[in-house]
Amino acid sequence: MGDGPPSIWEWIGRNWDTGRVDSIKNLLLDHLTMSLVPIVAALVVALPLGLACARWRWLYQPTSGLMNVVYALPSLPVFMLLISATGLSQTTVIIPLTFYGMAVLIPAVVDGLRSVPEHVRQSAIAMGFTPLRRLLLVELPIAVPVVLAGLRVVAVSSISLVSVGALIGQGGLGGLFTRAYQNPFMPPVVVGIVLIVALALVADGLLVLAQRLLTPWVRARKGVTA
Repeated sequence: MGDGPPSIWEWIGRNWDTGRVDSIKNLLLDHLTMSLVPIVAALVVALPLGLACARWRWLYQPTSGLMNVVYALPSLPVFMLLISATGLSQTTVIIPLTFYGMAVLIPAVVDGLRSVPEHVRQSAIAMGFTPLRRLLLVELPIAVPVVLAGLRVVAVSSISLVSVGALIGQGGLGGLFTRAYQNPFMPPVVVGIVLIVALALVADGLLVLAQRLLTPWVRARKGVTA
């Protein structure tokens, strides 16, 4: 055995599952949790708020303005402010990321609903669709591509921003960066970057697949055009 530092593969093997909270496996699971919860929570809250803003247009400007202010807030100071209320926990990271996601998704929902052609909406009304049925079967399906485009931005940004939480001890894979800073050694940095990028690519790919499954008429239309 050599006396030099371990290779990146040796380091991964030694640190993947050590049984400690700072093992690569546990950091990856924490990163997934702190990424996915804000994405889902932002979508759940943004959908009804976006619907309300599309229904009552006067509500959109103040809501959008408030969300723009929230989105402009730097994440680290927000984490620091929340510590007094939520402590050094994953919740301290999840709450701001949820609001950042809402800031992107609310305009996406509004734009998606406004993209529904008026003649399509009128046709649904003429066919006797109730407002709820028209929303679920006509308007939301047409709005799906725009909403999912916003959700893709939210997914990638959330997965990236979680790592900032490492500065308060709750950053998932970002913990690898602080470890490398405290003890200069490149493998943790490389592994952290690769895993975060891989998570972002997987999330984006899954959302693209979801869009294809939820909008089969788009593929059919492209096939006819071709």
